Amino acid sequence: MTRGTLEILLVDASKLKDTDFFGKMDPYVIIQFGNQKRKSTVARGEGKAPMWNEKFTFDVEFPDNIRDEHHQYKLNLTIMDKDRFSRDDFVGESTIYVTDVLSLGAENGTSEVRTSKYRVVLHNKTYFGEIRVAISFTRKDGKADDKANYMGGWKQ
Repeated sequence: MTRGTLEILLVDASKLKDTDFFGKMDPYVIIQFGNQKRKSTVARGEGKAPMWNEKFTFDVEFPDNIRDEHHQYKLNLTIMDKDRFSRDDFVGESTIYVTDVLSLGAENGTSEVRTSKYRVVLHNKTYFGEIRVAISFTRKDGKADDKANYMGGWKQ
């Protein structure tokens, strides 16, 4: 099992569906990887083209032989509109499969996908904008550390 850190750079979004009748939306993003969740800051008054430029990290365990696993490694990005006096509105979502990034990073020590655009869709899969993110994975080389800390089966 390879352990490492998945880093997400949430850049911006464009052409989003406006959920506010008056004024501009205040969008934010909930990023989920497995059971880990992160939330961006609220882009106050930025409407259909918000900018975040925020980094988020996730701890990852990736099997050494992916063929043995049936798990889909993916990021779910849910864009919401922060409302002051009512429930926050759903704006759209995007799913990014990261199996290849993790696999290359596990093999080479690091891998990345430079800033790319991903489709934002509604629950019915209707296109409603784009979100730009960059993704990287860095392997934690615990194996080398373990060998250095143990001598003849005893921890130093």
